[in-house]
Amino acid sequence: MSAEGPLNAGSGDIPTVVVRDDMGRQLLCYLEQLIPLDGRDYALLTPVDTPVCLFRMHGDDEEPELIETIHTSEPILSVADVVLQEHDLLLVRSAVTLTVSGELEEPDLDEFDDEEADDETDTYELLVSFMVDNGEYGLYIPLDPFFVVARMQDGDAIVVEGEEFERVQPLIEAELDDRELAG
Repeated sequence: MSAEGPLNAGSGDIPTVVVRDDMGRQLLCYLEQLIPLDGRDYALLTPVDTPVCLFRMHGDDEEPELIETIHTSEPILSVADVVLQEHDLLLVRSAVTLTVSGELEEPDLDEFDDEEADDETDTYELLVSFMVDNGEYGLYIPLDPFFVVARMQDGDAIVVEGEEFERVQPLIEAELDDRELAG
């Protein structure tokens, strides 16, 4: 964090903020919107690095299975580190999500406009796949925008999760809808 606090000028003068989770992990994000609610400031953020999701592959007949909870010390992530390094990419064990740092090709969104495609993996693009203990895994890039909600508190950005997220999410969405209608 810089001496000026958590907000810094990023590329293209979009402000950035370092958000922290309750385990002390950090994620550098662009500040998309600042939303005052109930006397507090909430921030809608997007990660600077590319967010990725880990899936367990089951072969051609079954859909890959999203692994929602993974510990940062998992051996699977060590193998993913090595595979990504072969592509000059770095796996970052960030707050909120895993991210990949480095030069990535932009996904071809035209490939994913097939109306018949409605399963979960159609909202993701495979980045890399790899084997660990006779199991196949893949790191996928979400094709939908990935937003993080944070509460600005004493100059810091704290990830909003659990009950607080459930409470403020509809309020934030309503505020964003109002802004869109007014703009």
